[in-house]
Amino acid sequence: MKKKNSRLVAAEILTQWFVDRRFPDRELAKVEHDNAFVMEVVNGVVRNRNILQWLEQGMVPKEPEPFFKAVLYVGLYQLLFMDNVEEYAAISETVEAAKGRPGGPGNAKMINAVLRRAQRESEDIFRELKRQPDNIRLSHPDFLLERWRRQFGEIEARKLAEWNNHPPQTILRVEQAVISAPEFEAKLAEAGIELEPHPFSDREKFYILPRGLAVRQLPGYAEGWFTVQDPATSIAIDLLRPFPGESVLDACAVPGGKTAMVASRMKGEGELVAMDLHDDRMAVLKENMGRLGLDWVELVQGDARDPQKALGDRKFDAILLDVPCLNTGVLRRRIDARWRVNTNRIKSIVEIQYELLSACTELLKENGRIVYSTCSLEPEENEDLIARWVREHPGFNKAKAKKTFPPKTGTDGAFAAVIRRD
Repeated sequence: MKKKNSRLVAAEILTQWFVDRRFPDRELAKVEHDNAFVMEVVNGVVRNRNILQWLEQGMVPKEPEPFFKAVLYVGLYQLLFMDNVEEYAAISETVEAAKGRPGGPGNAKMINAVLRRAQRESEDIFRELKRQPDNIRLSHPDFLLERWRRQFGEIEARKLAEWNNHPPQTILRVEQAVISAPEFEAKLAEAGIELEPHPFSDREKFYILPRGLAVRQLPGYAEGWFTVQDPATSIAIDLLRPFPGESVLDACAVPGGKTAMVASRMKGEGELVAMDLHDDRMAVLKENMGRLGLDWVELVQGDARDPQKALGDRKFDAILLDVPCLNTGVLRRRIDARWRVNTNRIKSIVEIQYELLSACTELLKENGRIVYSTCSLEPEENEDLIARWVREHPGFNKAKAKKTFPPKTGTDGAFAAVIRRD
């Protein structure tokens, strides 16, 4: 059977995103042939949408239909941003991808002409791009850039946007209850894999994995030697300070990296409950806990907005509440999230976060503590929400908060605050 044109596969996935703005994670996961290429192209087009839109508006007299726009962007991205693709293949295979649809021959001619022009004028294009405003040059929405300018200043806002446009690193956290960090380094070195230590955390050991390696093929994957986890995740656990013998709840646990870190610090002693809502997410949590040998962790399916329904009258010494958020601290990884932030979305997510915090604090024992955390940089989700919640709930107080800023920490962006019950 003839393999499907990889440029066509990428264009079909992008067409879905153009039409309904739902990022097609599941469609990408189904791609079997040329998966790495298709993923890079799709992610690259989404990340560089404003640049590609600027090019289209300058080169195409009439806006193409979504499918042909997607094909055009696939070709432009390859030519201008992918050094490992031959230009003749980028043009010919992309043009071929356009031909099979109604209107294909005419649009294929247009795409061919635009791509050949971009090939000829690439130096001029990049020279002109440098003169464009930040929202085009850095391919971020004005809405976010302006918020970050107010919060961080012009220079830091620009650094953050530049950070977001680099491909994310894969970072491993060593499960030191299973294997020591020096032994882990040695085992991977024996397999020809040189790891770079990440300097963010002293207590936890994180390593940057060289690009192009499949995590599931690494030595120690099946044995639970490591989790894939950014160092910024450790700030929430540092504030939670779980001890052996305590009762601890991870209220929004999937995929389980923070649960594993809590379990490591509890040394297998006490009660650790990991909860999440949906069947598919619980399956991921179960798989990860099994791989890490954390069979003593209790898995519970339940809604953190109404936790008593799943947990009854159980109370906990410590609760980790890693809430759904706008993901503006992880825009390297959540490629499409930058395009989905707006005033209404901020308002709606903050309402959910406030509701989750209110519900989960009901499960705290006297003098118990809860750590509220996000992977967002927006104050409405972080400092402002915590200050308002504590003000409106006598009997609780904020003890401490931490925040990471990616260009400075070399990590994802994250926020965590610990609230204590009097």
